[in-house]
Amino acid sequence: MKILIIDDQELVILSLEKSLVDLGYEVFSANTISDGIKSYDLHLPNLVIADINMPYSNEKEITKEELNVYNGLEIAKHIKVVRGHNTPVMILSGNTEEDIIVKGFDLGVDDYMKKPLSLSEIGARVKRLIGVGGKPAKITQKNQIIQNNCIGVVIPCYNEELRLLGDDFKAFINSNLGYHLCFVNDGSKDKTLEVLEKLREGNEDHISIYDCEKNGGKAEAVRLGMLHLAKQDQFDYIGFLDADLSTDFEDFHDLVTTISTSSFKFVGGSRMARMGADITKESARAIISKIINFIIRRTIGMEFNDTQCGAKIMSKDVIEKTFQTKFLTKWLFDVEILMRMKQVYGDEETKKLVCEQPLKRWIHADGSKLSFKDSLKIVFQIGQIAIHYR
Repeated sequence: MKILIIDDQELVILSLEKSLVDLGYEVFSANTISDGIKSYDLHLPNLVIADINMPYSNEKEITKEELNVYNGLEIAKHIKVVRGHNTPVMILSGNTEEDIIVKGFDLGVDDYMKKPLSLSEIGARVKRLIGVGGKPAKITQKNQIIQNNCIGVVIPCYNEELRLLGDDFKAFINSNLGYHLCFVNDGSKDKTLEVLEKLREGNEDHISIYDCEKNGGKAEAVRLGMLHLAKQDQFDYIGFLDADLSTDFEDFHDLVTTISTSSFKFVGGSRMARMGADITKESARAIISKIINFIIRRTIGMEFNDTQCGAKIMSKDVIEKTFQTKFLTKWLFDVEILMRMKQVYGDEETKKLVCEQPLKRWIHADGSKLSFKDSLKIVFQIGQIAIHYR
């Protein structure tokens, strides 16, 4: 039994390929509509699984309007109308517009599945449409989900050998197949790179390593990692997260949901809702944090309460327009991103494009707190930023 998968997002293709091969099917793939049509005519598969929104080909740039015309339904039209075949067609998409769904069934689409969806459910529907695979099936994992969007996450690492929660990262990517984690080894002097390489073994599709020979600070590590992922067409959004997981994946996924269901281009987590607990335990630190935050708000001209939270997600055009040159500071690059956005989009438009979302959970990992001396440096660096971006 042969299956053709057509999707422009590599993470989706790789996840579906592995799952269906494990179920005993022979699998082919294509990442554009034109290539999908050619592959169908060449292999004449028993089933076609296609996403709705895809480019027609890689040979030209297309607009968002053209993307809606050149969608997965063109594959169904080629199979059912042009060729007159009864080959089953399964459409996978996050598109929930009623007229699109109706049009698909009018063309003869046999099944329509809305993302997010599980690989187990896809496998069950495939069996219902064409029967079992021709090869012995392997035991497959359960609770593996393909999300609406493909997300790239940059995780800067400097001497994280003892703090890196490898099992947590593995568990997340094994369950959330729309995520790709890019660990940036920022010139670590311990065995962080060895730990990362071991973490990547067997997870090459969902984990990559960007290795910096010298330590350039968190700002440069994040900048290089974000630019590296932005070169890949498959990601809808790209963000960054601290290696110690002080912000957990559940909260980060909430940030992704917010940006993907809104007109925001930049969504950051905020720990301010949890500051009350800190005030009783560390009043001096809490007061200093509030003073620094006040200075930052005045500098950026926005009511952004927690620029220093290490969890942010943004659209690729923000990255392309604000990450091209090195940041002025090694730690306050979050502030600089907002300042650069104001230069690109203007003050008022930037305020509409930026969102801050309270975190449900946040912890201080050992060794992650700034010293009083560091706090003084931050105040000085904020002044540098204010002058530089004036």
